[in-house]
Amino acid sequence: MALFVQKYGGASVADPACIQHVARRVWRTRQLGHDVVVVVSAMGDATDNLIALARQVNPNPDAREMDMLLATGEQMSVAILAMALHALGAKAVSMTGPQAGIFAEPVHRKAKITRVQPDRIVSALKAGHIVIVAGFQGLDPFEDIVTLGRGGSDMTAVALAWALQADRCQFYKDVTGVFTTDPRIVPEARQMDEISYDEMLELASMGAEVLQSRAVEFAKNHAVRLEVLSSFEDKPGTLVTAEVGTMENVVVRGVAADKEQAKVTILKVPDRPGIAAGIFQALAQANINVDMIVLNVSAQGQLADISFTVPATDLAQALKVVAVVVPEVSSAGMTHDQGIAKISIVGIGMRSHSGIAARMFSALADHGIDLHMISTSEIKISVVIPTAQADEAVRILHREFELDKPPTVVVDAPGGKTQVASRDQGA
Repeated sequence: MALFVQKYGGASVADPACIQHVARRVWRTRQLGHDVVVVVSAMGDATDNLIALARQVNPNPDAREMDMLLATGEQMSVAILAMALHALGAKAVSMTGPQAGIFAEPVHRKAKITRVQPDRIVSALKAGHIVIVAGFQGLDPFEDIVTLGRGGSDMTAVALAWALQADRCQFYKDVTGVFTTDPRIVPEARQMDEISYDEMLELASMGAEVLQSRAVEFAKNHAVRLEVLSSFEDKPGTLVTAEVGTMENVVVRGVAADKEQAKVTILKVPDRPGIAAGIFQALAQANINVDMIVLNVSAQGQLADISFTVPATDLAQALKVVAVVVPEVSSAGMTHDQGIAKISIVGIGMRSHSGIAARMFSALADHGIDLHMISTSEIKISVVIPTAQADEAVRILHREFELDKPPTVVVDAPGGKTQVASRDQGA
């Protein structure tokens, strides 16, 4: 008997028919003799509808009250799914995040889980129940409900899988697995059989919407094996697992686009030690996640423009922080731009292959794509471009690196070396 944690997103539980479908899938797993813990998101557009409702009465709602409101979306889902399972004859019990033992830091709207105490879940499993847990929420030290930020239900699932020592954490989506890029943009995008934690982490943090980046990072650090599957089709999915040597045979694994980005530029900042540290400390204290940073020093070396990117949802708060910082550092002012997107290529094979950046930049230049900022890591290259060119850039890079084709590797064979099509793990 195995223990599976299964997570179902909003599209998978969008309406009563979808919920009944999920219930049948969960019940089949239980009938095979496995223990099941289910984590669900809010139904369909429920979260967006709750946000819109709040803003009808207050354009700038209090963060604590927003968490109280938004947590109800997942609580509705777990109760209805439990009822659907009861109708099938299953023993099932629903729990909120706090009831399931999810504890989090006291930061509203994007808290991080601090500990998991799943005693109540363990007791329910021993009694033969399917346990259904509301994702996206936890309890802070002041006994207030806090939410875990965008994609927080993924983090709930991975944390529970780790705490319960589950055999696998399965994510059921409206796609059949992890693709080389968004198939809505590139119909030729190819599903991958397997991907490393590091590659999935980079793709997720760069805009791929399949898994939350924090959840992937936690899974990597705690060796939680992940699997992405379809809620609607019985097909093999994509395993997210530890890196093996043969994975380096695939130079570029995928292309990601993040259109929810904004750029802030602080103009003519005095070039002296400690200025940049003060600016970014102020942003960090406001819990604003800064990504790409570019420092442009003038020819005289006295003044510099500092540009950085933040999630578009954090732009208003970032501008408030920078407005305070600008006079403190004697800056000439600031500008901002919401019409940008971040495009990234990812692959652990970049570690051992040269010329990938030049190839990427040349392909984009040949099609008139304007690069505003560039950032690199060991297995990733990212550029900031105008949002209007984002989809075109994704298609260009997908073609350039031939991601629609199965990877090939060189193998030793009688009579010499031969190139053969391979599975995505490169073997």
